[in-house]
Amino acid sequence: MWPCLLFALTLLHAVPTSHPAPHQPQAVPAAKAILQPRYAVVNKLRTYSGAQKYCQDVYRGQLASVHSASRNEDLRKLARTYTYHAVWIGAVTSCKAGQWESHWEDSSPWNYANWAPTFPHHIVNTCTTLSTRDGLWRSRICYQLRPFICQY
Repeated sequence: MWPCLLFALTLLHAVPTSHPAPHQPQAVPAAKAILQPRYAVVNKLRTYSGAQKYCQDVYRGQLASVHSASRNEDLRKLARTYTYHAVWIGAVTSCKAGQWESHWEDSSPWNYANWAPTFPHHIVNTCTTLSTRDGLWRSRICYQLRPFICQY
């Protein structure tokens, strides 16, 4: 009788081998697909902080960060289809601990730059524009009104 009882209990608690038990953790894929950001050129004139707020409020994103020459050229071409004016991107140059440095507002690594000659300026904190004409970056006073590129 004991073997029959053990067999019955085993059947009552058995879980098909094709379905893991609910309390067992599921395997996590080793690498998840990296989502590419999407971009929107906004042809409304805003200060840098106004552009940043617009990107957050409307797109739940931020001003674009640029990490390669090919991305820089893609964004230049995209912006050129909407405006001939230089557009804000998400870089700021400021003095920290006595050293001037540029950084992306989205905290991504500073691993690419495309400054025009003599830029960035190291006099006051500045924001960065991407020229739709030549693709070069220039530091500008952050209160200027410009179109911008949102990344989301």
